Amino acid sequence: MKMSFIHAFTSYVRKRVGRRILSEICIEGALFSCAIFAVVVISLIISFLFTEGYPIPNGLWDFLSGKSWNPTGSPPSYGALPLIIGTLLVTLGAMIIAIPLGIGSAIFISEIAPPKARAFFKSGIELLAGIPSVVYGFFGLIVLTDWLRTTFNKPSGECWLAGSIILGIMALPTIISVSEDAISSVPREYREASFAIGATRWQTISRVTIPSALSGITAAIILGIGRAIGETMAVMMVTGNAAIIPQPITNVFSPIRTITGTLGIEMGEVARGSPHYHALFDLALILFVIVLIIDVIATTIVLGKLKEKHMSTSKKKRRATSQRSVHWIKRGVYVLLGLVILWALVLWVGVVITTLVVLITFCCYLATRRISARNSQRIAFGIVTLSAITVLFALCILLYYIVTNGIGALSWEFLSQSPRDLGRSGGIYPAIMGTLYLVGGAILLALPIGTGAAIYLAEYAGEGKMTKIVRTGVDILNGTPSIVFGLFGFAFFVLYLNLGVSLLAGQMTLACMVLPTIIRTAEESLKSVPRSLREGSLALGATKWQTIRKVVLPSAMPGIVTGTILSIGRAAGETEPIMFTAAVFSQRFFQFSMTEPVMALPFHLFTLATSVPGAERNAYGTALVLLLLVIGLYSFAVIIRNHYKKKMRW
Repeated sequence: MKMSFIHAFTSYVRKRVGRRILSEICIEGALFSCAIFAVVVISLIISFLFTEGYPIPNGLWDFLSGKSWNPTGSPPSYGALPLIIGTLLVTLGAMIIAIPLGIGSAIFISEIAPPKARAFFKSGIELLAGIPSVVYGFFGLIVLTDWLRTTFNKPSGECWLAGSIILGIMALPTIISVSEDAISSVPREYREASFAIGATRWQTISRVTIPSALSGITAAIILGIGRAIGETMAVMMVTGNAAIIPQPITNVFSPIRTITGTLGIEMGEVARGSPHYHALFDLALILFVIVLIIDVIATTIVLGKLKEKHMSTSKKKRRATSQRSVHWIKRGVYVLLGLVILWALVLWVGVVITTLVVLITFCCYLATRRISARNSQRIAFGIVTLSAITVLFALCILLYYIVTNGIGALSWEFLSQSPRDLGRSGGIYPAIMGTLYLVGGAILLALPIGTGAAIYLAEYAGEGKMTKIVRTGVDILNGTPSIVFGLFGFAFFVLYLNLGVSLLAGQMTLACMVLPTIIRTAEESLKSVPRSLREGSLALGATKWQTIRKVVLPSAMPGIVTGTILSIGRAAGETEPIMFTAAVFSQRFFQFSMTEPVMALPFHLFTLATSVPGAERNAYGTALVLLLLVIGLYSFAVIIRNHYKKKMRW
C-alpha cells in the first residue's frame, strides 16, 4: 500500500511538473545542502566550544585576569592573563617585522619591479606561503634559537623574540599578497594624472597610489595579525612555553607561552570533563573570538571599499558631506594609533632606543625636505627593493638549511622503511603513507561538498539572506585557526561520535579545514566563465544543470583543479588538526585501517624535533620530504594556473 502511494505520487509529480524540471529541483536542493554544510560545521564548532568550555573554572573574571596558569598545581590555577599577554607580545613583535617588509615588498612587486623580476618575486612569495608551519618551527628551533643564544650570549634562545621573528616571516605572504592586489587595483588613470602634472614615480606612489590603496593595505595588515595570532606549531617550538609575564615586559629574551601553544601542549593529556579540560576550551573560545573579530574587521574594510568603488557620484558626494562631521574624530584616531605604535616600540626596544628611532625618523624627514625629488626617489626605491630582497633572503636561508642538512638523510631505505630507535634510525615510510591517506580521504570528503557549494553560490544563489548566511559561514570557517579545528575534531569526532583517535577522524577534521578553500577557489573559477557561454547553451534548449555540467564546469575546471591541489598541499602540511584526532608518533609498519591512528609527516617531524634527542639528521630528512611534497603540490598548482591563463580567451 505504501509503495503504491509513493509510486502514484511520483507519477503525479512527473506529469504535473515534468521529469526535467523535477530533476532540476532535486539538483538545486542537493547543491543547497552542500552550501549549507559550511554553516553547519561552523555552528558545530561554536556550539562545542561553548558546551565543552562550560563551566568556566573560577569564573570569567578570575579566568581572564588571573596571573598564574598551573593546572597541575595544588591547588590548580587557571589564570589566562599570561597566555593572552604572551600571544599579544609575540604578535606585536611579528607585526613590527612584517608590516614594513610586507608593504615595501608589495610596492616593489606592483610598482617598481620589471615583469620578469615581478614574476620571480611573486613565485618566491607563493613558495613562502606554501611552507608548512612545522617546518618554520623546526628551522626556528634548530637554527634561529641557537643563533640568538650565541649572538646575544643568553642561556637559551627560545624566547618571544624568536617567536616574533618566525611569525613575522610567516605573516609576510598574507600581507604582501593582499597589499599587492590592493595597490595593483588602483586605476591607471590616477597614476597618469599624477605624471601629467610633473610628479615623479615615487611621488605618485607615495601620494596617490598608496593613499588610494590604504583600505586594502589595512585589511592586509589585519589579516596578517589574524594569521600570526592563530599560529600554533611554530610558536610552540621556539618561545620556551613558560606561562609567565615577562619581567620587565620589554624583555624580548624572556620565554613566554601563547594561547595556541598551551592548547597544543596540554590538550592531549587532559581528562575529559575536568576543570583543566573546560579551561582549555575556554582558551580556544577566546582565540576563536579574537580571530573572528579580526577577520570581520578586515572583511568590512574590503567590502566597504568595493561598495565605494561602485557608488554613484551623487552618493559619493552625500557620503563625503556626512564624513566631514567626523573629521576630528578621525584625527583623534590617528593620534591614538601613533601613541599605540610608540608604546609598541617602547615594549619592543625600550624607551631610549625608541627615542632615538623617533629622532632619527624626524631628522630623515627634515633631510628629505631638502633633498631633490630625484634623489628622494632613489633612496625610497632602494629601501623598497631592500625590503623585497630581505624577504627572499629569509626564504633562501630557510631552504638552504633544510636542503643541505636534509639531503644527506634521503635514501631508499629512509623512504621505504619504518622508524627504529624512536625515529633516530630507520625511515619514514609509515609517515608518508599515513599523510597520503589522511590527505586523500580529506579531499574525497571535501571536494564534492565544496564544489557543490561553489556551484550553488555562483549559479543558483541570489542576494538574499540565506546566501549572506552561507557566505558568512564560509568566511568564518576560512579564518578559523587550525588548532580550533583540532579541538573540534577531538571533541566531536573522537569523543562525541566515539570514533577514537583514528584515520577517519583525522580525515573528517582535515576535510572541514580545507572545505572553505575549495569553495572559494571553485566559486571564483565558475564566476570567471563568461556569461555568453551560458546564454548560448540555454538558447539551444539546454537546462540550467545541463549548461553547468557540460559548459560551465569544463571551462572552470582548471581553477577547480588548482584549488584542489592547494587544499591538498595545505592538508599535507598541517599538524594541529591531526594532533588529537589521528596522529601517532611511531609505527613498526603501516597497516591501513580507518579505525586506527596513523603516522603523519608533520607530527613525526614535530615529535623528532622536540622530544627525541639525537634525531636531528632524520628530522632534517623528514622536513625536506615534507617540504618537497607540499612545495611540489603548490608548484604544480601554479603551473596549471599559468598554463590555462594563456589558453583562456576571455
